Amino acid sequence: MKIIYDKETDTLSLILLPGKVAESDEVRPGLILDYDKAGQLVSIELLDASEQVTAPQSIEFALSASG
Repeated sequence: MKIIYDKETDTLSLILLPGKVAESDEVRPGLILDYDKAGQLVSIELLDASEQVTAPQSIEFALSASG
């Protein structure tokens, strides 16, 4: 997974899988889900990120092992 914040466009992108986007769906204003040609979710885009996320340029995430 790759997380990218573009300060110029104020867009936060979460790239889940490599591949080309074949279709996009704006599920609510400013939240776009991108799918490949097989229908798999490949990325999530959040427009106007600084209005929706506190400090989008410093996103934190954690991985935990289950088991």
